[in-house]
Amino acid sequence: MENENVSKNFIEQFIDQDIEEGHCKTVHTRFPPEPNGYLHIGHAKSILLNSGLAQKYNGKFNLRFDDTNPTKEKSEFVEAIKEDIKWLGADWEDRLFFASDYFDQMYEAAVKLIKKGKAYVSDLSADEIREYRGTLTEPGKEDPASCRSVEENLALFEDMKNGKFDDGEKVLRARIDMTSSNINMRDPVIYRVAHMTHHRTGDKWCIYPMYDFAHPLEDAIEGITHSICTLEFEDHRPLYNWVIDEVGKDMIPDKDEMPPRQIEFAKLYLTNVVTGKRYIKRLVEEGIVDGWDDPRLVSIAALRRRGFTPESLKMFVELCGISKANSSVDYAMLEYCIREDLKMKRPRMMAILDPVKVVIDNYPEGETEYLEVVNNLENEELGVRKVPFSRELYIDREDFMEEPPKKYFRMFPGNEVRLMNAYFVTCNSFVKDENGVVTEIHCTYDPASKGGNSPDGRKVKGTIQWVSAAQAVPAEIRLYENIVDEEKGVYNEDGSLNLNPNSLTILKNCVVEENLKDAKAYDSFQFVRQGFFCVDAKDSTADHLVFNRIVSLKSSFKLPNA
Repeated sequence: MENENVSKNFIEQFIDQDIEEGHCKTVHTRFPPEPNGYLHIGHAKSILLNSGLAQKYNGKFNLRFDDTNPTKEKSEFVEAIKEDIKWLGADWEDRLFFASDYFDQMYEAAVKLIKKGKAYVSDLSADEIREYRGTLTEPGKEDPASCRSVEENLALFEDMKNGKFDDGEKVLRARIDMTSSNINMRDPVIYRVAHMTHHRTGDKWCIYPMYDFAHPLEDAIEGITHSICTLEFEDHRPLYNWVIDEVGKDMIPDKDEMPPRQIEFAKLYLTNVVTGKRYIKRLVEEGIVDGWDDPRLVSIAALRRRGFTPESLKMFVELCGISKANSSVDYAMLEYCIREDLKMKRPRMMAILDPVKVVIDNYPEGETEYLEVVNNLENEELGVRKVPFSRELYIDREDFMEEPPKKYFRMFPGNEVRLMNAYFVTCNSFVKDENGVVTEIHCTYDPASKGGNSPDGRKVKGTIQWVSAAQAVPAEIRLYENIVDEEKGVYNEDGSLNLNPNSLTILKNCVVEENLKDAKAYDSFQFVRQGFFCVDAKDSTADHLVFNRIVSLKSSFKLPNA
């Protein structure tokens, strides 16, 4: 057996230790999103980390919706999240759960705490609770209701459950330590009254558990061994452990298995992007973007629609690494990952974004020949295709100049260029309309240069792409930039977004080669000299192809030295 020299992150080291010391038999992780919006690139890191750990240790991975707050949760978000996770390749098998599945058990756990003298019903308002909680330098004050008897607390808690109190009138607090240095341990609220219809339980409940109480219980019930979460929950870990110790241990299905262990890692921050749900919601509501999956956003649905692949996101997460220290990553790294993933996998097709007609005067009228073109010069396994060539073609307007500057090697009067994979052609003349816009370019071709090389060995410096006019397929092409103005930063002082007015450019009169006519949603290609493009999944149809530019071909981004 070969010796493996594999560097493990700190989470894997913890897990190895738990296994080695006999605390853990089967590694069991979970991803617990709240269904109150769409997932973004940061969530992808958590999904891939949790499912990846389960896979690595031959364990189990659960998907669980943390639906304990009915005010913001929708079934729409549940379905969108499931789709995103499947697309990323994380497999929860048959282990799809909802926090609401456990409401009865959570209620019983709260009753148990009351009976142990570890919870009480409070009359304080939210503002008063904050006031009583104290500060980082001052201890909290005892809640006047903390001395209520067990019997009174049980009766009041049942009245809360039976709907006898208005929202905010009563809460259930854990009795821990109002003098604790950790504010989260100063008698936290664990149940509140909320007369709201729940998307799954309807009107059965008018009290709902708080996240810090519900989450450890959910982990315990499902037999989760390692509760992997982000760094902002580090200060909540003592409360997580307290809930497990007081009522959670009894809920673990396998009593020989270790109680859930919370481990925190740093969030993934991308520079100059919008991830906040309230900001995205505003962009959607104001019609600035066309939905949560608008390709200018970094929701997982948006990245998928833009043309990113699961493999590129996995590469990105791996490059970012797992650490305890918060840091930011440039969006250019994400673009690097998609380029690296696609460059060897996708055919290089011809597309003309701003077409102008070329007429080859000495080419036979009415004739079309099919030229053999290699799909990807770096990967011969992608094979070849046939591309039509005829007397009338389209080239990009930027590939022709009437009066070129020095070192311009593309098409201009008197110059010979190579039509990619086709022939040498010489520009002889051009036609303008009444506004002085070039509408037609006339050339002659050298029949002996078929394939793009001349038998006499003469060289040309310019090579341009083209599309046969008779077989050209019309297409709409969308070019994207960052939705925020990178120079000004994401947010203004008042909290509003610095929007980039040029974040979307729509080119409606493009043409692509006929081999693209049957392209389907999410199909992606490299367009020669233009970048990588993907068929838009929302707006593209068989009669109206729409392509999104995933990423340009070149970038100044360099991987940091190891």
